[in-house]
Amino acid sequence: MSSVSQPPPRHDDARVLLAYAGVHGSTRSTAERIAARLEERGVHADVVPVDAVDDPGAYDAFVVGSAVHDMAWLPQALTFVHANRDLLVRRGVWLFSVGMPAALRGPWKALVAKEEDHVVGGLAAELHPLGHRLFSGVIEPGHLTRAGRVEFRAMGLRYGDYRDWSAVDAWAEEVGRDLLGRGAEGDGAPA
Repeated sequence: MSSVSQPPPRHDDARVLLAYAGVHGSTRSTAERIAARLEERGVHADVVPVDAVDDPGAYDAFVVGSAVHDMAWLPQALTFVHANRDLLVRRGVWLFSVGMPAALRGPWKALVAKEEDHVVGGLAAELHPLGHRLFSGVIEPGHLTRAGRVEFRAMGLRYGDYRDWSAVDAWAEEVGRDLLGRGAEGDGAPA
């Protein structure tokens, strides 16, 4: 009996890992929203905290996000991307960060571009991501240390829910189009 090779997977057979690291829920909710938009496009996406990912090799592509604290990704997110660097680069990775750029006012607003470069500059050089987006999350007094609250007020910032779902949806659409386009090339799965 001769063996018959399987046809290449369709885009809806591809599995995307949407891995995230967060503390207060904004990054998780952003990851879930991105996954929902990908699912609507026919791309299967599993949303999993980075420290609960069992087998990254089971996925065809990756979207990885982290909360930003002190202008850096959380340690568990960095550990995940460093440990899986070769796999992420080979199969394709998009990155997203969740911080508080929308809470910045006045002269502090100019820091957003610098913050994004500082947060992902080294990651971009290491991972060559297919895209990155910095989103705003929810910032409440309980999310900050006492010193952080004093600094926050001194900067004239305001607490609140700064999540911009239309921006998240638009970026997820970009990622979905890219995934589907990548799936249409070559072997039918994200590279």
